Amino acid sequence: MSAQLERRVEELEIRVAFQDELVASLSGQVADLGRDLRALREQLAHARESLESLRDSQGHDAGSEPPPPHY
Repeated sequence: MSAQLERRVEELEIRVAFQDELVASLSGQVADLGRDLRALREQLAHARESLESLRDSQGHDAGSEPPPPHY
């Protein structure tokens, strides 16, 4: 193999190695974000349930409220 071809192959191998490392890192970050998203969805569902429970306990009926002034 010529020196130029060997250098080009070596550069490509280095790039592939860095890309493999980047893909592994991004995969971990995506997994972390997925866990965070699930936790946030659970928290939102809990907050929604708490708000509905609070409204029900106070006898609040959203249908009986007049529409806001901007409607």
